[in-house]
Amino acid sequence: MVNRHRGEIEANLDGKTYRLCLTLGALAELEHAFGEDDMLAVAERFEAGRIAAKDAIRMIGAGLRGAGYDIDDHAVAAMRVDGGAAGFVDIVARLLAATFTAAQTGELSDPLESRAA
Repeated sequence: MVNRHRGEIEANLDGKTYRLCLTLGALAELEHAFGEDDMLAVAERFEAGRIAAKDAIRMIGAGLRGAGYDIDDHAVAAMRVDGGAAGFVDIVARLLAATFTAAQTGELSDPLESRAA
């Protein structure tokens, strides 16, 4: 069972249910992979709703590794999900929302909103 307060989500990949979580280490991995300076820059990268397949692979892979699975990006690239490409985008969107929104604690409705201010 996932814990939303820890930023976890569930996703069905290759017919198996996995837990994904962008831990601090996973976020550092993504900062490096995307050449970004900080965690919110990673979130801003996807804010426009456009996502490359390689970005989805990196994001899902980091989320799986953050949850404790020993799965590399090559294995993630070969996985299948219901809904095809849209299914992968949904996983990334839910993972980002679970990681960067504080709505469940009532702190912020949009973490990127505070950065722009």
